[in-house]
Amino acid sequence: MTRQRFIAQLATVQRMFHTLRSEGTVHCSLGLHRDDTGDGDGGALMSLFTITWVGTARAPRGVTAARAVASAEGHTHIEYAELPCGPATFSETVRTASGESGLPQEPLLQHHAHLPHPDGADLALLTLSTTAVAHREYYRGILRRIANLVSFDDPLVSAFEHEERRRP
Repeated sequence: MTRQRFIAQLATVQRMFHTLRSEGTVHCSLGLHRDDTGDGDGGALMSLFTITWVGTARAPRGVTAARAVASAEGHTHIEYAELPCGPATFSETVRTASGESGLPQEPLLQHHAHLPHPDGADLALLTLSTTAVAHREYYRGILRRIANLVSFDDPLVSAFEHEERRRP
């Protein structure tokens, strides 16, 4: 039954991704997992994780991180943190799609991590979205763990440097 619901909702997710791509989204992952929390019902929970590049005015990275949410409307639970990749701000929004959008009308919880790129001109926006609003603390923790793994190193350059160090 869960699999059938998942397949039926995939078309909706595909429409959403086309919209996201036009806004700079470069990665999208769909999550489906069982609600195994203490107060959960064992049903299926869905989530959507995206990475979007956002152009910003050049400024020190800490300023860019703070600015990312300072003027953003509707953001709550705002928090500044120093991560291994640099400064970041975390925030949360709850949104409901407009009726004419064709998207589901249930509230959508979105946790955001705003991570300024070292070049000073871009910001990586990581967003974890779900309709499981009652589980906001769990999703907040998941996004924080993901953000702690972010690196702005070029994997090809890093692999090359690693290989160079191994040579006699």
